Amino acid sequence: MKYVLITGAAGGMGRAAARRFKDCGYGVFALDISPVKEEDVQYVKTDVTDEKSVISAFNEVKSKTDELFAIIHFAGIYMLDSLVEVPTEDFDRIFSVNFRAAYLINKTFLPLLKKGSKIVMTTSELAPIDPLPFTGLYAVTKAALDKYAFSLRNELQLLGIHVSVIRAGAVKTNMLGVSTKALNYFCEKTSLYKCNARRFKKIVDAVESKCVPPEKIAEKAEGILKKKKPKFSYSINRNFLLRLYGAAPNGLKFFAIKEILKEDKKDRESNR
Repeated sequence: MKYVLITGAAGGMGRAAARRFKDCGYGVFALDISPVKEEDVQYVKTDVTDEKSVISAFNEVKSKTDELFAIIHFAGIYMLDSLVEVPTEDFDRIFSVNFRAAYLINKTFLPLLKKGSKIVMTTSELAPIDPLPFTGLYAVTKAALDKYAFSLRNELQLLGIHVSVIRAGAVKTNMLGVSTKALNYFCEKTSLYKCNARRFKKIVDAVESKCVPPEKIAEKAEGILKKKKPKFSYSINRNFLLRLYGAAPNGLKFFAIKEILKEDKKDRESNR
């Protein structure tokens, strides 16, 4: 039996992946700090941001198998705030969960990966483009993860291990609800960008309304594992406006964002 290890396995994408890989005949180790209730899936309680917890998970997995066919990363959190108002503890946490955790897992579980094994990391459609305002911190962590994955692929290919990323657009998981709450909270709490945040919210709502079910991401991950020589990046549910933004020159990006989000006369009158 081939074994896969899935992080963030209690979340929407992670749970869908655990179910799909189990149904496809894989042995599944499901890592999450929250319980994973999925029949025939081996849950390993793990804080992926804590090195001791990750090492403990490694020892538990190693006691059951000496080889992993793949590590699939879904652990991640969403955050929306301005870069000059975000609390320091939130800044540290999002980098720890979205970036450092993948480093800890890959480094620790490397001894169980053999030639032909695969690592798949879920980044974001935002990862390869310049960050937008207010989602900048989230986008920066995903871009860092994407660049880390690229560098890791360069290194691990020398050992015969493949590294790929899934650059997913909006996915219908609990994270969408978290995104909505985070945006509403930001609109209420920001003291610098009241009007700009309200305008930005309309854009985000439009983008996130076009989402795909988490099973689509699980299907993509399973498809990557079937390939003998997978590509580095795979995209799913890319947003046309974000693609357009990504292709624009920097000067036009700055101008467009300013014009779209700036306060106008009607906003000033309503704020009196």
